[in-house]
This record gives sequence, C-alpha cells and structure tokens, in this order.
Amino acid sequence: MNADAQAQIEADIQSDKARNDDLPKILYKQAENSIIYLIKGDWNKNSIANVEDEIAQLESEIIAASNVDKIIIDLNKCGNIDTSGAFLISKILETAKNHEREAKIICQNEDLLNLFNKINSYHWDYTFDTVRYTGIALFGKKVYDTWKRFYNELISSLNFMGHTILCFWKAVLNPGHIRWTPTFAIAESAGLNAIPIVCVLTFFIGAVISFMGAQTLNNFGATIFTVDLLGVSVLREFAVLITAIILAGRSDSAFTAQIGSMKMTQEIDAMETMGINPMEMLVIPRVIALLVMTPILVLFAIFSGLAGGALVAIFSLGLSPTMFMSRLQEVGITHFWVGMVKAPVFAFIIAIIGCRQGMMVENDVISLGKNTTAAVVQAIFMVIVVDAIFAMIYNELDV
Repeated sequence: MNADAQAQIEADIQSDKARNDDLPKILYKQAENSIIYLIKGDWNKNSIANVEDEIAQLESEIIAASNVDKIIIDLNKCGNIDTSGAFLISKILETAKNHEREAKIICQNEDLLNLFNKINSYHWDYTFDTVRYTGIALFGKKVYDTWKRFYNELISSLNFMGHTILCFWKAVLNPGHIRWTPTFAIAESAGLNAIPIVCVLTFFIGAVISFMGAQTLNNFGATIFTVDLLGVSVLREFAVLITAIILAGRSDSAFTAQIGSMKMTQEIDAMETMGINPMEMLVIPRVIALLVMTPILVLFAIFSGLAGGALVAIFSLGLSPTMFMSRLQEVGITHFWVGMVKAPVFAFIIAIIGCRQGMMVENDVISLGKNTTAAVVQAIFMVIVVDAIFAMIYNELDV
C-alpha cells in the first residue's frame, strides 16, 4: 500500500470518528436514589431520529425504577441543540415529573436553559432555575461572553468576506453574470444621491479646519501654513473618512434593511429554490456599486472641503486666491493618492458588513432593527480601525 492510500484511509477513519462524535448519545450513571443522564453530541432535526427509540426505553426504565427519586440531565457536554432535540430531551423530564420524581437540569449555558424553559412552558408547565453568578464570577462570565461573541462575530465576518471575494472574482471573470440593472440602481441611490450631503458636510468641515488652524497658527506668525494644514487634512483623511462614515450610516443601513426585509418575506429562500445565488443577486451588485461610487464621492468631498477652507482663508484671513492656490500646490499630489487608496477598501468593508447583517436577519421586526443598528455601528467602527491601520502603514513607509 502506497503512502497516498494509507493517508486516505487514515483521513477516512478520522472523518468517521468526527461524524460519530457529533451523533446524539445518552450516557448515564445511577447513584443511590438518582440517575444522571449525560447528553452528548448534536441534538437537532437531522440526528434525533437515531435516539427516539432510546428515549422511549429510558422513559420506561424511569417508570419501572421505583427506588429512584431524582432524575438529572447534564447538558454541559452536549453539542448543538435545536428545538426538536430539546423537546425530545424534555420528554425524559416530563416522564419523571408525571411519576413524582424530582427533575433537574445541569447546564452552564444560560441560552440553552432558556430554550428548555420556553419549551417546558408550552408543554410540561414547569421551569428550571437559571445559573446565577455573583461577584467575580459574574464579571468573569461577562468578559468571557463578550470575547466569545467577538470571536464568533470575527469568524462569521471573515467567512462571509471570503465567500464575497470568491463570488466577486467569479463575477469579474464572467461579466455577463453580473446583474447590471440593480447595480446601476444601487449606484444611483447609494452614490449619486449621497453627493449633496457629502458636499455639504465636507464644505463645513473644511471651513472649520481653516478657521481653527488659522487661529492656532496665528500665535506663531504662520497663518499662511493654514492652507497646507487644510490640504493635508482634507486630502489624506477627512474627505475619505467623512464619506465612508456617511455611507456607513446612510447606505449600509439601507442594504441591511433591504436584504433583511427580503429575508423576512422568504424572498431569498425563493431565490435559492429557483437556483438563483443570493450572493450574485444581492451582494455583488452592492459591492460593485460602492467600489465604483465611493472614489467619485471622495472626489466631490475633496473639492467641497477645499472650497470651504478657501472661502474662510480668502474672506476671513485675507489670503488672495492666487496665494491660496500657490500654497495648495505645494502640498503635493502624494496626499491626494494617499486618501484615494483608502476609498475602495472602505467601500468593500461597508458593503460586506451591510449585506452580511441583512443576511443574518431573522423572521421578526426586532431582528431587523437590531441588525440594521449593528451594521451601522460595525461599519463605522471598522472604517475608523482600518483608517488607523492605514495611518500606521503610511507612517512606516514615510508617505
């Protein structure tokens, strides 16, 4: 047997072992007057058919065990459990209650306990006390839960990003598969329609930078360098950053609400049933639209920011238009490209976050509102973080 065949056999053995580890299992041990059932594996609609007969047998054993006063279900080693698996496990507890045995669940997962309590409230009419933490234990649990949510969110985001990049690359190789009509419609609503608000905000930001910079530099007799401050700050940072934040608040929320509404009305499920890839239909057009429109919006933001600063410099500081343009040319084209390089990166991040949050919407309005808020917050947070990373990279490159 060659090495490749041996490696394949070992891989098959490990794969079978992993699948067996995921199967639902019930291990138990009996004490003097109690039975402890250890639940292991995944208990969901695809796997519980393997243990339905075993559950029925356990119920018969509980009824026949006259010397048992307490039934304990240990869920600390279990895998994934959905409502069907939780309902099947609850039948053991229901049998114990009906035959005057004390029923108890041991579980450190509060969400899982809430699931069992919800099921029991509809069927068996009894609940279990949730795990209570105090002092340092409560603080540790909060820290652990926060990092766990952060880790899960990071892995999920990277997974969605990889899937989007793959679909985007396929679209680039096959332009005929791109949905151009929705792409142009999104480019108009998310890009062209955002030009007025972008121009107004950057105009006033440029004016503020020029005014505040002149007040500070005037103390050192260097008022003329206000133009340099305005040019560097608008070209490198403020134009692209303000544009990205506006897109995060304006367009990202729209992406999440649009896709989330389609998720709630099962339109996405209908697409998948008809063989239409939701990524190609919904995500890729939004990514392309923002990749194209964000640099254009940044250009408008640059001109508006410089115009606002120029008005303040000319009418309030007494600089002539010729002097202003002369000093602005001294700033150099490098700062312009430093800012423009960030535009497509921010556009990609904003589009992915908005679409991903829309895909995560569940079948209720509360979920839609929560995910829309999360999309805006995450997009603004990531834009600022990535901008800081760009700043450190440019600093190391001395750009």
